[in-house]
Amino acid sequence: LTVTKSAITVGGTTQSGAVNVVSTGGPGVKEASAILFLMKPGVTIAEVENALKNGAGKDPNRATKYGSIVFDGEASAGKKNEAQTILQPGQYVALAGEGEGAPKFKAPFTVTAAASPATLPTPEATIRSIEFGFRGPSTLHDGEVVRFENEGFLVHMDLAMPVKSEKVAKQLIKLLLAGNEKQAEKLIAGAPVGFAGPLSSGAYQQETITAKPGVYVEACFMDTQDGRSHTRLGMERIIHIVK
Repeated sequence: LTVTKSAITVGGTTQSGAVNVVSTGGPGVKEASAILFLMKPGVTIAEVENALKNGAGKDPNRATKYGSIVFDGEASAGKKNEAQTILQPGQYVALAGEGEGAPKFKAPFTVTAAASPATLPTPEATIRSIEFGFRGPSTLHDGEVVRFENEGFLVHMDLAMPVKSEKVAKQLIKLLLAGNEKQAEKLIAGAPVGFAGPLSSGAYQQETITAKPGVYVEACFMDTQDGRSHTRLGMERIIHIVK
């Protein structure tokens, strides 16, 4: 998946089964998302576009009527993001956009049924998102393959924010629970690690951990219908990445 300032393009073999998705950004692209959306049978691109215009871009749960987010990776200029997932046969649309706004670009494509679908490597660890928390190991090892799976009913994301110490991590969690995100931002000691962007219920992707060893606060910043971040409902915890 290649994201530029004006488009997203899909390359590679689009057959069902396990795939390694490589997301890259063109010149000047910052903090973009590369999303794969599987449309339900009978749903049209026009319906998906209309849903995005009417709020599904800001609240992905509203897109459930039309399909599911099966992959969501980062794309930035000069960087290559790799993650693995499984694609079912069907009609897809690749979506992209920068920052926190709704996706602006799209590229429809078809995944055909493979005669012998590839299988994913067995992950060495699995972290599951639920309402409203995370299940799985709180220590991840650099170089291991970890699967990030949404086992909740709602759309969830999995983000890890580096901090300087366990003490600071506890302070950050306290601020997030209170809804004080502006103060919380001051405690983050570097660029957050996007394990998985917003994924629909049942979706998962896995990747090799390459983040710098240290202390992180794992969190989901999706919003509830009344506008509260999932972090205010307890969807954050301390994790460690070690060598």
